[in-house]
Amino acid sequence: MKQKITLLFLLATTFLSAQISYTGFIDKYPIEFVTYLYSDGVGTAIYAYSNFDTPIVLSAKLAGKTLVFTEKDKTNKETAKLTFQNYNEKSQHLNGIWKDLNSGKELKITLSKEFVIDYGDNVEWTDREILQPESFKDKYFKLIVSKEKGRFYAQVTGVKIIEKKTDKLIQKIDLECQLWGLNNISIGDYNFDGIPDFSVFESSYAGPNTSSLYILYNPKTKKYFQSSFSGTSLDFDSKAKRIYEHNQCCAGSSHMNAEYKVVNNKMVLIKKTCLELDEKTGDLVESKCD
Repeated sequence: MKQKITLLFLLATTFLSAQISYTGFIDKYPIEFVTYLYSDGVGTAIYAYSNFDTPIVLSAKLAGKTLVFTEKDKTNKETAKLTFQNYNEKSQHLNGIWKDLNSGKELKITLSKEFVIDYGDNVEWTDREILQPESFKDKYFKLIVSKEKGRFYAQVTGVKIIEKKTDKLIQKIDLECQLWGLNNISIGDYNFDGIPDFSVFESSYAGPNTSSLYILYNPKTKKYFQSSFSGTSLDFDSKAKRIYEHNQCCAGSSHMNAEYKVVNNKMVLIKKTCLELDEKTGDLVESKCD
């Protein structure tokens, strides 16, 4: 018996993107698939076989009406292509071919549209789920996304942590974050305890500054919890067991750098330095931090 698959496309115009969800089949193999195309037709994508639920990162290219996804191995060698001829994002059905580039084997893809993650002040919907490209060895993630009336863009309202192969829901965490293309989730050992944690992109600010929410794992409860870690553009050094923060503003004329250690799952400040542009010399000089 054929099983259902879920396919999500994120298609961009010059100014914003639309996310489209499909269900269907690649022969008898169930998968989930997500892609993001920029205005020039180039982008990235992910897909996961539902029997394994380990996301695979792809490159994507829309040339005319032909949409092609390319899979590569660890040596950057192309291994498979998924091709849709006469692609039309407004169509309710998509038909394509999956091809193994080593053996030449081809499988038929048939898809039907489920929903669109659309935008606009008058649009309203809740709890649509988007597969993420990062995963643990035994767990994968789905973002929960909702759209409020009066707010132009959709927002991340939560994340689901799901067991691979069984699709059992392990935990759901409520969040308030900016939707950031495909790469909303990252994995790392943020409290340096040797156990992988994960973070969710929170927001972008002026210049290169960004923030994320850091979700830590409690080995006693076997649950994840939102930590108090905060700051802009945090960088985690697992060897030194230090967290470094960098904040840049005012067209690069002001910089703040801070170093933290982790004590009882909290960030403890070790040192902080600030630099300001000397307009006379054109150099950044140390200044007093606010």
